[in-house]
Amino acid sequence: MLAGAALIPGAAILESFSPKALTLQWVLDHFKVTESDLRKIMAIALENGGDYADIFFEHTLDNMLVLRDGKVNSTSSNIDFGVGIRVIKGDQTGYAYTENVTLLDMIKAARTAAKIANGMAGVKASVIKEYTLKKNYYSVISSWEETGVKLKKPFLEKINDRIFSLDKRVSRVIVSQTDTTSYILFFNSDGVMMHDYRPMGTLGATCIMEQNGQIENGRSARSFRMGAEFLTDDLVETISQETVKQTALMFEAIKPKGGEMPVVMGAGGSGILLHEAIGHAFEADFNRKNTSIFSDKLGKKVCDSSISVLDDGTIPFNRGAVNMDDEGVLGQKTYIIKDGILNSYLHDRISAKHYGVAPTGNGRRQSFRFTPIPRMRATYMENGSAHEEDLIASVKNGIYVDNFTNGQVQIGAGDFTFFVKSGRLIENGKLSHPIKDINIIGNGPKALADITMVANNYKMDNGTWTCGKDGQSCPVTCGMPSVLVSKLTVGGD
Repeated sequence: MLAGAALIPGAAILESFSPKALTLQWVLDHFKVTESDLRKIMAIALENGGDYADIFFEHTLDNMLVLRDGKVNSTSSNIDFGVGIRVIKGDQTGYAYTENVTLLDMIKAARTAAKIANGMAGVKASVIKEYTLKKNYYSVISSWEETGVKLKKPFLEKINDRIFSLDKRVSRVIVSQTDTTSYILFFNSDGVMMHDYRPMGTLGATCIMEQNGQIENGRSARSFRMGAEFLTDDLVETISQETVKQTALMFEAIKPKGGEMPVVMGAGGSGILLHEAIGHAFEADFNRKNTSIFSDKLGKKVCDSSISVLDDGTIPFNRGAVNMDDEGVLGQKTYIIKDGILNSYLHDRISAKHYGVAPTGNGRRQSFRFTPIPRMRATYMENGSAHEEDLIASVKNGIYVDNFTNGQVQIGAGDFTFFVKSGRLIENGKLSHPIKDINIIGNGPKALADITMVANNYKMDNGTWTCGKDGQSCPVTCGMPSVLVSKLTVGGD
């Protein structure tokens, strides 16, 4: 199925393209727009007295393959193409988009966005100046546009066959592969003009096993900002082994007794604690509006001095990496917490102006249909000095958790809940029986303050994390070393 092709007047659908050839002029030609057109559209966007305006062009191609019952029997493709125009006046934002990039349609969108302001033209667009990306964090060897189904299909089949070979209890395997390529052109009233080429590849498998009438399932996936070189036999083996191991463990797992207890959160996927329970509360829009519990804590101690937490857009090939954010701000690394002190919020241009600081490169959007807002990228905690064994040995009765499926948080109060797919009991300082299907409940600021030990085994979880906020979804990652939280509420039997 090819969806959305009718929405792309005059735009070429690329069959063979080398990202190395991507230049500003190529991108302008691709979107059928000239610098003169951009100046004209910008002047109209500012004609009612807007303080600032920007124009965001996007062309995204998505592909998906799914294997079920031993065969690749589902494929889909989608093309999204259009431009969004934003005008800011004070604390107010006007936004409009169009799926047609003719000059007439873009002028109409600019006039719609300009209605947020009510006055005479004041700010004029600066002279256009191209800003080149200082570094490409996701250079591509083989573009997805050059990679057809025939090249992708064998990797799904290999995973299917390998999972079945690893355990005779396997009854069904589902494998999926998706890839996305986005072309971005950005221009704002400061004269900044930038462009980006954004790849993404994802491969994942779900395994279903049956034993004596009991059915269990497990999943493993990887996602990186890479081209088709992402697909390798090593990746096939990693995903196959992880999926089978996780599923097999479920037959031994029990649901533990609930209550308040110490929790050791394992390295990697436990980064969901940072993302859900803490990270959202550090996004500057929540603090600017006094919604976040951290609104009055900038520059203050919020946790043990051994803890430093970052949000980073510069990790090569990471799912959350950004060469530039969706407001034309270069990707960068931001210390949210430095040595226990709340060091910075995560800013878009609006909040940065409010606080009188530079944007941190966190202005992100789902697509050209949405206005950018402060969003996380790759959020993680730096290593501590302890060993994971020390954390576990210090707990008489508690749990160790390392695999989560989802979570949610109330930004104002900071209360959170996570669903834990798997972990283990801790009894007398040692890992014991596997556990499954429990909730961890707590309060973000309190949980952060209750982290008493941080291990030296930092790991990034490169799964398929996707963050939802204000009706928008964005790809993110999270990670951390193992930590000991002195007390959390565990929802069990």
